[in-house]
Amino acid sequence: MEQELKDKIESLIKSENVFLFMKGTPEMPQCGFSAGVVTTLKQLGIPFGSFNVLSDMKIREGIKEYTNWPTIPQLYIKGEFVGGHDITIQMAQSGELTKKAG
Repeated sequence: MEQELKDKIESLIKSENVFLFMKGTPEMPQCGFSAGVVTTLKQLGIPFGSFNVLSDMKIREGIKEYTNWPTIPQLYIKGEFVGGHDITIQMAQSGELTKKAG
């Protein structure tokens, strides 16, 4: 991965305590899994930043390489990769998501 792309991805991740790479926007998610993560974060009252990977193919492919995780959405908390939709839902149900984001 080129350094410029890596720096941009890291800058996005660090821009918010909780950051979501998703398809679409929080107001208009473009896939069910992205919508599920957005809904979960909103229900828990966790503020988050986001990036629409559909708007930038370099970041869309780069984020998969960055984490070695093949799918979108990807959630980061305090700069650390947490996981995708299923992991986020499990963490929300166990209370771990609120604890980690707090």
